[in-house]
Amino acid sequence: MINLEQSLPKEMLRTNKSGAYHCTSVVGCNTRKQHGLLVIPIPEMDDKAHVLLSSLDETVIQHGAPFNLGLHQYEGDVFSPNGHKYIREFDCEKVPSMTFRVGGVVLHKEKVFISHENRILIKYTLLEAHSPTTLRFRPFLAFRNANDLCIENQSINKTIRHIDNGIATCLYEGYPELYMQFNKKADWVDDGHWYKDIIYYKDRDRGLPYREDLWVPGYFELPIRKGESIIFSASTFPTDPQKFETTYEQELVGRTCRTSFYNCLKNSAKQCYLRTQAGGMYIMAGYPWYNVRCRDELIALPGCTLAIDHKDDFEAIMHTFLAALRRYAEEGTVDLVIRDIDIPDAPLWAIWAIQQYRRHAGAEACRRLYGEALRHIIDDIRANRIRNLRPTPGGLLSTDGRNHPVSWMCAAIDGHPIIQRTGLLVEFNALWYNALRFVASLFENDPENAAYADSLSRLADSVKDAFLATFLNDYGYLYDYVNGSYTDLEVRPNMVIAIGLEYSPLDRRQRRRVLDLATRELLTPKGIRSLSPKSYAYSPVYVGNPEQRERAVHQGPARPWLFGFYADAYFKVFGLSGLGFIERMLIGYEDEMSEGCIGSLSEMYDGNPPYTGRGAISTSKNVGEILRTLKNVKELNKLQNSDQDPV
Repeated sequence: MINLEQSLPKEMLRTNKSGAYHCTSVVGCNTRKQHGLLVIPIPEMDDKAHVLLSSLDETVIQHGAPFNLGLHQYEGDVFSPNGHKYIREFDCEKVPSMTFRVGGVVLHKEKVFISHENRILIKYTLLEAHSPTTLRFRPFLAFRNANDLCIENQSINKTIRHIDNGIATCLYEGYPELYMQFNKKADWVDDGHWYKDIIYYKDRDRGLPYREDLWVPGYFELPIRKGESIIFSASTFPTDPQKFETTYEQELVGRTCRTSFYNCLKNSAKQCYLRTQAGGMYIMAGYPWYNVRCRDELIALPGCTLAIDHKDDFEAIMHTFLAALRRYAEEGTVDLVIRDIDIPDAPLWAIWAIQQYRRHAGAEACRRLYGEALRHIIDDIRANRIRNLRPTPGGLLSTDGRNHPVSWMCAAIDGHPIIQRTGLLVEFNALWYNALRFVASLFENDPENAAYADSLSRLADSVKDAFLATFLNDYGYLYDYVNGSYTDLEVRPNMVIAIGLEYSPLDRRQRRRVLDLATRELLTPKGIRSLSPKSYAYSPVYVGNPEQRERAVHQGPARPWLFGFYADAYFKVFGLSGLGFIERMLIGYEDEMSEGCIGSLSEMYDGNPPYTGRGAISTSKNVGEILRTLKNVKELNKLQNSDQDPV
């Protein structure tokens, strides 16, 4: 912890499951503009997160001597006031906690984010002290969009309103008041200053603005006795200080301790849940800068719910999504929460997610809950009612990606796609074949829908023939996309999706050839590369300014979520004999639980060693697909002593 070279890159994230979060480095020094102690959505303003309370500097005072426990970085890589040198212990199994030693003083600090409230509680316990001790707290206020920066200005409202055991303040019009309170009386001292030129080195390294001024209106001061605990609350509403202790203890009940790889990912998955005031249920794409994105939500959904036995949450999230998809299909109304619901492959990923529900809950429950929705989606695709998803005479699906990105490889500059995947895309059509087979199998034993199931099976036969003729080449792998006479020869991971689906157009021998190539050229310990290293365009590291990063993002960096499909394909090809290999590959993801964002998985990893994490620090589809793979491994381990074969 006291070695900043090691500790600063490590980050902590806690959310309230309603869009608000707390995020910083493990030593409490904010290293990116999205970091903050209390970061909340303000729907009345926009759909972005906003940093209200950037940080809270604690100072231990004994015999009139102050020892500041805070830490900020300034220009020239100067750190002040170097509070990290007092850290003696750090733990995050249940809640993030630190123990500081200042001479004879030992102070313990714990942080808890309250579920579904814009409120964080920090508990301080004085474990050791040999003389009277006073604590001073200095709040650093931002009141800004999490993607912007604040500079010294004359527009702030410096008014402080005294409330029960604390103060309330609001720096700018349109923002909610910030209520800062203690569970015991604290003295407030007006001492307003701008702290200038605080820097965020991770933004600097990304070629983004990185220097900020923060307003500190004054400080709290209160005595603390040995063995005593005091609780600080920061929220957007007034609270009863007498209830802080009860609220704190209640929030701890039922929490899953991060004592294992699975438990870390389970907590990370639940942190991406989003419940809105309107009652909708969603999955955030990731933190700290993503909202709800259609494709990401659908890919993440099975792993982030079913794989952790949260079937009710799957149903609630899927209900919200299907209602939004139906509104868009029938009325053209774009959902206000789910971004990109107009992407052409959204219906295909929705069917895939429901297919995972069948594996968990059974065919009857799946047909009862989602049978009608599945028929609507299939019929809409066949009738050419899905925007930019056109059926071809051979049964395949075509899309136009020349001017706008259409697939998950959506990097663009000025709106123009860097990789112009257009025409017949391999994963679109593999998902389409899988969807036809899945829905046909769901209805084949239902007398009322037997004819419908038969028609889907016949269409699937045609799609399979067309798929193999279009995508399977003499080199043993699949073209990434085909547009007229043009065939894209790049070795990309979308073919891994095609061989990992429950119903793949390829037989086992064909899957094996594709899998072997993917293993040689795409597999890494942190996911599947987005491009083979043999390509002239291979760019494995996601660094540089925004344009450089955008050009590299799908040209080599590895994605953990694709490993879920790779593992599915591996089991399809090798059965139980492939279990050991997949378990060994999962170790690479388990190692990440103590790197990057503690207990979670980054958006992507470098395609070359040492496979450093990049992008968003916690992403739901990566977490979800590794969780789904862990669940599959667990189920296959149960078959080890039986005669059953997973294929």
